[in-house]
Amino acid sequence: MARRLISPQRWTPPTFADAGPTGPLRVKETLATGGHGPEDVRFTQDGAIITGLQDGSIVRVEPSTGTRTVIGSTGGRPLGVWPVDDGVLVCDHDRGLLLLRDGEVEVLAGGFTFASNVVRGAGGTIWFTTSTSEWTVEEHLGDILEHSCTGRLMRRDPDGAVTTLIPDLKFGNGIVLAPDESYLLVAETAGYRIRRYWLTGPDAGRSEMFAENLAGFPDNMSLGTDGLLWVAIAAPRNHLVDRLLPLPGFLRVLVWNLPDFVRPKAVPIAWVMAFGLDGTLVYDLRGSDGSYGFVTSVAERDGTVVLGSLTESTLAVLARD
Repeated sequence: MARRLISPQRWTPPTFADAGPTGPLRVKETLATGGHGPEDVRFTQDGAIITGLQDGSIVRVEPSTGTRTVIGSTGGRPLGVWPVDDGVLVCDHDRGLLLLRDGEVEVLAGGFTFASNVVRGAGGTIWFTTSTSEWTVEEHLGDILEHSCTGRLMRRDPDGAVTTLIPDLKFGNGIVLAPDESYLLVAETAGYRIRRYWLTGPDAGRSEMFAENLAGFPDNMSLGTDGLLWVAIAAPRNHLVDRLLPLPGFLRVLVWNLPDFVRPKAVPIAWVMAFGLDGTLVYDLRGSDGSYGFVTSVAERDGTVVLGSLTESTLAVLARD
């Protein structure tokens, strides 16, 4: 079957020199989810883990016992999750921004695909990202090759009004709200960077780079109890893709239409980074022993670091020295 057409946009990626890991990533144990593809992970206030699975289930996992409970289903493909007092906010790839409460699903904002990640402020304002308006999660490589820059940062006010804050993200993904709610941090997976978007102060409504020219594709992010920004790195940058992006688009069309076995693929690696909120790199942990891979989310609580993955069926708990 012929693949859909792509309309490549030229972009010259910054040249990078990979400084290498600060330490090994070692998996202490894995936790069964009862399904496949726990794409995002978040800790609840009482220390449980919330994640969403490929079949639409939202699952609660107790890290100390491995006990899991299905708390509902979105009826789509849940990606980002955010536990709240009255339920779970969910970015669902198929249905948009949802609230799952007492087993019932309320659509808070719809009419778009590939809702990616979400946070909520103390006053009830919700911020969320979409990755692309052109592609699906199954065809995400198409957006990487096309470089469509159609991801968005969006805000939903308590009265239900939805506003686009940034319309042209390079595959918008993870989102974190600063502890004082003065800014957001947003991952742009296809831009190899993390952007800071100011919510208050003299720079409100403006953005700047928090971390850029990363050696891999940043995915979901979370703020740990250790005060660090934890970032899942799904895969290392692909040198072929970087060489193709500045060139005439027909070359990427040719690559896109190659058989699967010769197209660019994600290198199998488990990889997370952690930054201070001043942008200083604190951890760069990588593992390639095959015990886990394609890490799309990471969360830390009281020294426990948990990973999720779009392609795995378990959660991974890291061993900490």
